[in-house]
Amino acid sequence: MNILLVEDEPEVAAFIKTGLEEQQYNVTVVHDGLEGATVAATQNFDLLILDIILPNYNGLDVCKQVRINKKELPILMLTALGTLKDKVQGFENGADDYLTKPFHFEELLARINALTRRRAASSGRIYKAADLEVDCDKATAFRNGKEIQLTTKEFTLLEILIANKNKVLSRSEIAEEVWGINFDRGTNLIDVYINYLRAKIDKNHSKKLIHTVIGRGYVLKEL
Repeated sequence: MNILLVEDEPEVAAFIKTGLEEQQYNVTVVHDGLEGATVAATQNFDLLILDIILPNYNGLDVCKQVRINKKELPILMLTALGTLKDKVQGFENGADDYLTKPFHFEELLARINALTRRRAASSGRIYKAADLEVDCDKATAFRNGKEIQLTTKEFTLLEILIANKNKVLSRSEIAEEVWGINFDRGTNLIDVYINYLRAKIDKNHSKKLIHTVIGRGYVLKEL
């Protein structure tokens, strides 16, 4: 697997590169945000690991730019910015996962494995519920024939819900599938994203698809 690492701290970059290469990954390191955006756009990678605080072009802008033409590329934010607001901004700009520094290398490997498994598992799948259609390969969603613009994390959440249509998913199950291991269940991030998704999927439609099951979790179903 070919990984692009955009990290401006040479020691951190060298540590990550050495560790990943020991796991048989091919790692290209870039220390500048603008160069990182250019390399990501012009070369093919299986994963992008991206810091936020970078010279010339911050990681949020890099992520947003990469997402324009490479919606399917898994992006892992690896940064010292760890507040709920920081994480929401990362996801809103297109990140698939978010890991804060300092970190354990074993967790970084677990996050990488989870992202690549998720990508492989969703390949070729198209889901439908009422007039909603979700294409996992193209990372697109349409309702009543109209495309819905979703961030990467919103799409992942929708994908999990529609893949488990009519099944109630607990907040823990959603956290594990969408945000990965060691998710801070003390935050309201899941509720925030459910509300984001409802505003885009159900707003202005008489038939609501995303439902709360009090005390249990959430479900996507046709009533």
